[in-house]
Amino acid sequence: MNLKQIAKDTAKTLQSYLTYQALRTVLAQLGETNPPLELWLHNFSSGKIQNGESYIEQLLQEKPDLALRIMTVREHIAEEIIEFLPEMIRTGIQQA
Repeated sequence: MNLKQIAKDTAKTLQSYLTYQALRTVLAQLGETNPPLELWLHNFSSGKIQNGESYIEQLLQEKPDLALRIMTVREHIAEEIIEFLPEMIRTGIQQA
């Protein structure tokens, strides 16, 4: 069992999930402020969000401003949950 590789894989999965959550947040914001751009981003994102970093790289090529916005939101989400995450994971595993 390679614990370092498990940690890397877990971090990558979490990063992709946070990218997905950031996308959802930005889509909701755009739905209120710029519906045509929300529709574009929704269509662009369809089927591409599984790998968060690859998705961001593709979006940077198309619309850098949206990519930066999603990365900023993702970073904010990460900063807000990082404090609680280890204990929540431990508790969840123990309760299971």
